[in-house]
Amino acid sequence: MGANSNLYALLEQRFIEAGDQPAFSLPGRAGLSYAGLLERVGRFANALRELGVRPDDRVTVQVEKSLNNVALYLAVMKVGAVYQPLNTAYTTAEVDYFVGDAEPRLIVTDPVRRAAMDDLADKHGVPAVETLDAQGEGSLAELAASMAVAAETAHRGPDDLAGLLYTSGTTGRSKGAMLTHRNLSSNALTLKDLWAFAPGDVLLHALPIFHVHGLYVALNTAFLNRSEIIWLDKFDADQVIAQLPRATLMMGVPTFYTRLLGHAGFSQDVCGNMRLFISGSAPLLADTHRQFEAVTGHKILERYGMTECGMITSNPYDGERVPGTVGFPLPEVSVRIVDGEGRPVAPGEVGMLETNGPNRFKGYWRMPEKTAEEIRPDGFFITGDLASMDEEGRVTIVGRGKDLIISGGFNVYPKEVESELDQLPGVRESAVIGVPHPDFGEAVVAVVTSLPNVVIAEPEVIERLAQRLAKFKVPKRVIQIGELPRNTMGKVQKAELRKQYGDLFSTVA
Repeated sequence: MGANSNLYALLEQRFIEAGDQPAFSLPGRAGLSYAGLLERVGRFANALRELGVRPDDRVTVQVEKSLNNVALYLAVMKVGAVYQPLNTAYTTAEVDYFVGDAEPRLIVTDPVRRAAMDDLADKHGVPAVETLDAQGEGSLAELAASMAVAAETAHRGPDDLAGLLYTSGTTGRSKGAMLTHRNLSSNALTLKDLWAFAPGDVLLHALPIFHVHGLYVALNTAFLNRSEIIWLDKFDADQVIAQLPRATLMMGVPTFYTRLLGHAGFSQDVCGNMRLFISGSAPLLADTHRQFEAVTGHKILERYGMTECGMITSNPYDGERVPGTVGFPLPEVSVRIVDGEGRPVAPGEVGMLETNGPNRFKGYWRMPEKTAEEIRPDGFFITGDLASMDEEGRVTIVGRGKDLIISGGFNVYPKEVESELDQLPGVRESAVIGVPHPDFGEAVVAVVTSLPNVVIAEPEVIERLAQRLAKFKVPKRVIQIGELPRNTMGKVQKAELRKQYGDLFSTVA
């Protein structure tokens, strides 16, 4: 048996080295040292084993952000199981699909959702359901508190699964991206060096931890550096501005930066201790980049990644950070821009971005045909993003070949929203598009046609969709028109709709 490739084994060594150094500080609340985190993870690992969780078992987690949520994430890796985080905004109807597909050994949910998750567990044959609330309290925390601290770290190979994260495409249901220990550890080690993490760095963490950005990129890099993490439950401009003077590093989505710029208390003085602001999960408008530099003196570092690969490119730490671009491929990561036939295009020309490297996912969970469609025989993954690359190798994302919408850093799958819209009384057909929004990057907009003599009531449609869909999927606007634009083959021309309604939010502050 070779070296243990379990990412937690790597992090565990850092935790031991850090000892009593602060791991998490929480404004107005008790923090947690690395020694304390180590003990907490051990207790949670023993609780998982008590519940029958074994290597390769999936653990489905839909809970609010808390330190016990972090301990659970780490403990799942420690026992060799597979962590499946779900957006807390997902409805029970949406979670039904994820549970049925992943077939977890354990579901961890908020206490208020316990009854609904018990029903899903019965339906899908899930052996156990436990709870954690927004304070990290609940049945799983109680069980963990009764457990011993010492726990063995499971031996994992580099290609064993560590995470199962679901991502939307434009056809079919959500796909489970299988992320291995090699995928996660290679990305974290590379980013720690690329972004010049150093002793004394303090990370301000205001992201959710149910997706790649807040979970794998922010936490894993900070852990590898033994950094203190200022832990905020969510992004709140007042709180962020209050804590920034203590921090040296912040990762955020574009929405964070537009909200800070709109806050009267945000200034260069507040950022006096900061070393680096990083943005991702959605396109950062070049205007926002320039405005932020004018106010703070800091150039935001924009990078590009996706669920299937973690981070793929990054603007340089030392060197020019060009507004509107996502920088260069990471070390050991290959990127190429190809035409519709898979042939490389000339520098500066737009094509499909494909990538390969140790960060590239293993494939889609129980979808060998979809995996074969999207990973070429030479190992390159077809991202679905349209991009160009200059002669230096700097990448600019120009759009998506698919209709995927990224709003506030979250993926929205138009067909899913359209399916709900088309079931509403009076709606004949619908087209869901993303249009530029200064706060969310893209806003979800529904364009609908109605049955004869029917007027679609926008507030009523939004209210009804909110009962069926996660908040970030619900359209910001519902627009009724006579006919949807189509090409000669009868296909709806979404590009025309995006063009027509592209300035819908241009006056939003």
